[in-house]
Amino acid sequence: MPRFDHPCFVYLLGSIIGGAPKTYVGWTNDLEKRLAAHNSGTGAKSTRGRQWIILYTEEFKNRSDAMSREWHLKRDRKFRKKLLEDFLAKDS
Repeated sequence: MPRFDHPCFVYLLGSIIGGAPKTYVGWTNDLEKRLAAHNSGTGAKSTRGRQWIILYTEEFKNRSDAMSREWHLKRDRKFRKKLLEDFLAKDS
């Protein structure tokens, strides 16, 4: 049976409500559904109790590439901090 890979997305969320400003990086094949899960408290444990917005996304052809990029973005704190600061400056 042929294998069909669905587009996958790496996303970076930001939150300024519910404590100090914070970012979160993850991957999914359905951005809207995943963001709703994070905001309803059924996403990752570290995202519960906050309201999140999508600050950044990248699209990949398969899960493996998305997971690899997620791993790298999680370790790029300068990039994450810059995106959050840019959002906060725009929001002011």
